[in-house]
Amino acid sequence: MTAEQDVTQQVRCTVEGGVARIVFDRPERRNALGPPQRERLISLLAEAGAAVEVRAVVLSAVGRAFCAGGDLGLPKPAPPADGRPDRVVGATGPAVRSAQALIAAVLDCPKPVIAAVNGVAAGMGAQLALAADVVVASTSARFAELFITRGIVPDAAAAYLLPRILGLHLAKRLLLLGGDLSVTDAERLGIVHQVVEPDDLPAAADVLAARFAAGPTVAIGLAKRLLNQSLDSDRVSAFHQEEMAVAMNVWTEDSAEGLRSFAEKRDPVFRGW
Repeated sequence: MTAEQDVTQQVRCTVEGGVARIVFDRPERRNALGPPQRERLISLLAEAGAAVEVRAVVLSAVGRAFCAGGDLGLPKPAPPADGRPDRVVGATGPAVRSAQALIAAVLDCPKPVIAAVNGVAAGMGAQLALAADVVVASTSARFAELFITRGIVPDAAAAYLLPRILGLHLAKRLLLLGGDLSVTDAERLGIVHQVVEPDDLPAAADVLAARFAAGPTVAIGLAKRLLNQSLDSDRVSAFHQEEMAVAMNVWTEDSAEGLRSFAEKRDPVFRGW
């Protein structure tokens, strides 16, 4: 098996019933995502976003962990013989940008993204789950932010996402002390939509995915964009963005079907365009 084939199996994707199901399958590495796996996932999210037949995305994992974050077990290059460091202070290299691009790919995907969190989601894995639009989790799930405990500055957009999702003080508690959230706390805080027993997790994710896949895909995507942009917009910009989204959506077949079904007193049948 070539390295490319290996990555294809480690981050698998199938499309059925309007749902792209992306599965992390590196249980021996707790589904840690090195650069090749991240690039594969970014590509799959872009493909799902552009495909008319895809109307929802589910991220899930094989094994006991959802994603342990970046792959810290990758071999390091040998230091130069004269003792010089391999890079200067302040130079991050491509790894940080790759992690940021992954989180952006989830946030910017025009299709709703569901994270089915089966176990620990740590570091980049936690951000990957939190960037999703809806999170369903098993009773064994946990969201860990342990960067500081290893002397690492939080990355993968942690300092951007967490204050917006959790509030500033809870984000500081997690990131500055190197803490974690139990699935019970995550549900109480509204981060997790539903907590189920481990065996019931795939079915719970499928129910949500089917609901999204039967919905008005363009309107959902535009609403997702408006919600994400609202966190960084002033009122005037937010109102302008809303006006543009409404103007775009009014030309869709699903918008017309929504109005027809209302007038005809029946449930709408959305087609996704």
